[in-house]
Amino acid sequence: MLLAGEHFAAAMLYLIAGAVGLIWIAPELAIGAYLSPHVAGVTHLFTLGWLTTTIFGALCQFQLFALAAPLRSTPLAHATFWTFAPGAGIFACGVADSSTMLHHAGIGLVSIGVVLAVANIGSSLPRARRHDETWAAVVIALSFLASTLVLGVVLLHNIHTGFLAAARVRVLAIHLHVAIVGWVLVMIVGVSHRLLPMFLFARGPEAPWTRRALGALPVGVLALAVGLATERVAITWAGAVAIETGVACFLWQAFSFYRARVRKKIDVGMRFAATALVYMTTAAVLGPFVLARGAEHPRLATAYITVGLLGGIVMYVSGFFYKIVPLLAWTVRHRGRAGGERLPAPAELFSARVALVQLVAMAIGVALLGIGIGIGSVSITRGGALLFAGGVALFASQIGRVARGAIAR
Repeated sequence: MLLAGEHFAAAMLYLIAGAVGLIWIAPELAIGAYLSPHVAGVTHLFTLGWLTTTIFGALCQFQLFALAAPLRSTPLAHATFWTFAPGAGIFACGVADSSTMLHHAGIGLVSIGVVLAVANIGSSLPRARRHDETWAAVVIALSFLASTLVLGVVLLHNIHTGFLAAARVRVLAIHLHVAIVGWVLVMIVGVSHRLLPMFLFARGPEAPWTRRALGALPVGVLALAVGLATERVAITWAGAVAIETGVACFLWQAFSFYRARVRKKIDVGMRFAATALVYMTTAAVLGPFVLARGAEHPRLATAYITVGLLGGIVMYVSGFFYKIVPLLAWTVRHRGRAGGERLPAPAELFSARVALVQLVAMAIGVALLGIGIGIGSVSITRGGALLFAGGVALFASQIGRVARGAIAR
């Protein structure tokens, strides 16, 4: 519990920092300046700070529950946290400020944390009792995490040497898709295979589309990477088609779970997930246009990443936070208590109405960000960033309330 808690607390701080940073970089987003150091720094607050830290924390509990394979070493997991978590912030600041000292210190700590995490999680997987889709997703995602680190080091070295020259944009595109699709989305697909039916009380649907998603997504990312690296258009498009196919399979599987739910009322956490699936669909639609038009339309590429990352991935993980964190807090506070005393349900530890306001704010914020970037409007982009940040502030207050064990009225 402590491991998951410290990871989730640090992740929330990074989400807050990323939301504030989003307001700061709104003018650069509006002109499609995705190569800006400021944009890159804030992006890493979301990808390394919020998403990766959350995944590491979730795996501390999820592996035992889903795979019956506890982490090989708890002390090693703590060491991972105390290297990776501060390293992510130092690295993001170094990128944003173009500071060589912070660059190297941050990437050093992040590298140690990633290596420790991959070794710790990876060495525990052979002991798993279940080698199902979830197990396969964790294995695949970890390999892409290691690849993300290597590509990140290459891009960092390029900042100081410029050795990539014109290939920099292509390598950056590979890095983003390996990180967001190969690492985060593949992990989401695997975790959702187990948790979505449980959270939705879905009975009946089998999960063949999860297997198809896990087959198409890794192949697509690898083909896209090879195509971009070698400038082979046909291979690049084959990779894009495979990624689109994998995303479509995941979306259909998720839709099947929602359709087969026993309880028709959808709680707020699963409303977040449903909204995020809409934004994933939007990003998937934009993807081929970005590939076709390339560097001619940097605002389109920026909108594609913004909508996919913030609307699709960040909001999806936020929805799962509303399911997992209250359950962990409830377990810690009420474990072992017996008798006739009425105990609050995990969902009573936060306000569903406030969470719905947060959902509306973040969803509209992402929409305005996408529109503002698309038409090049600084005011609309900043308005979207402000709304998104307001939603994150409500989210932080909710999670803080859960951590304190307060009962929502």
